[in-house]
Formats: sequence, C-alpha cells, structure tokens
Amino acid sequence: MKRVFDFLLALGLLLVLLPLLLLSSLYVIFADGAPSWFWSKRIGKDGNLFWMPKLRSMKKETPQLATHLLRDGSAYLIRGGAFLRKSSLDELPQLWSILIGDMSFVGPRPALYNQDDLMEMRTSHGIEKLKPGLTGWAQINGRDEISLEEKVNLELFYLNNQSFALDLKILWLTFFKVISKNDIAH
Repeated sequence: MKRVFDFLLALGLLLVLLPLLLLSSLYVIFADGAPSWFWSKRIGKDGNLFWMPKLRSMKKETPQLATHLLRDGSAYLIRGGAFLRKSSLDELPQLWSILIGDMSFVGPRPALYNQDDLMEMRTSHGIEKLKPGLTGWAQINGRDEISLEEKVNLELFYLNNQSFALDLKILWLTFFKVISKNDIAH
C-alpha cells in the first residue's frame, strides 16, 4: 500500500509542480550556470547505492560532503541558494526517486555514500532496512538542528512504530515545517 501511495502522490505532485520545478531550474541556470540539477550518490535501502537528484543550491565546485561537515556551508551557496533550501524547492527533483522506487515519501533521509558515521549508527539499529524518504520523523523533530545520535534515535522510533497513519502525520507536519522554515541551518 505504501508503494502505491508513494507512486500516485509523486506522479500527481510532479504534474502539478512541474511549472515550479522548471522555473526553479531556470533560476539556478541564470544564477550559476548549467546544470541546474545534480545527482548525488546516496545510500538506499539495505545499503544499496542509488543516484538522487537535487536542484542545485550550491556552487558547482562544492565538495560532496554532508553540509554539516563543510567548514562554512553558506560560503558555497549560490545566489538565492538559501531560499531554495529553506523553501525545500531543492528537494523537488527527488519526486523522481520516489516515482521510480528508490525512495519513499517517509523514511530516514538518504545518507551520502561517504557518511560512514551515520550509516554505522543506522546499521547497528537495523534502520538501513528502511527505504529512505523525502521526509521523516527526524526531519519534523529537528532536521538540521539535532545531532546524528538524536537523528538515529528518532529514526529508530519510526522503524519501531511505522504505520500509514504515522506517515500521514509526518507528511502533514512536514508541510508546516516547510511553510514555517524552522530547523533549517543552511
């Protein structure tokens, strides 16, 4: 049921949000040149790697590191990049990953291929068995403002309490987090 829900919602949102995605992509090209999207190697379900698209909010030469590992993440932002991140417009291309089944709407955020510390913690709790999500319990309970240990504990709560009702609650609360732009560091 979750996969059918993900597929239908991703397809519907892609159709509705396509003009916004195109305008945002054109903005990135205008602000910092092509390409407007980048494909990031991420860790998916059961530790399998996949390529996740994002709208580029950072300069082309930015190292492929988690933002919290960059010395000064804001120095790498393109003009308007902070807005793209705070509004979560940079996440819109991930609807493609949901549509093809690499991601779900709700689950732990997909780790970068080199986030060994996070993946070690997730694996020790069995969290790597979950399909990564566009949003998750950790995102609505702190997003960029909590430690990796807190994120993993919140993901463990989700693993142990998953349900369609909890997914709907997380999606609803995510909508309000994005609108209010809370807990977004970069």
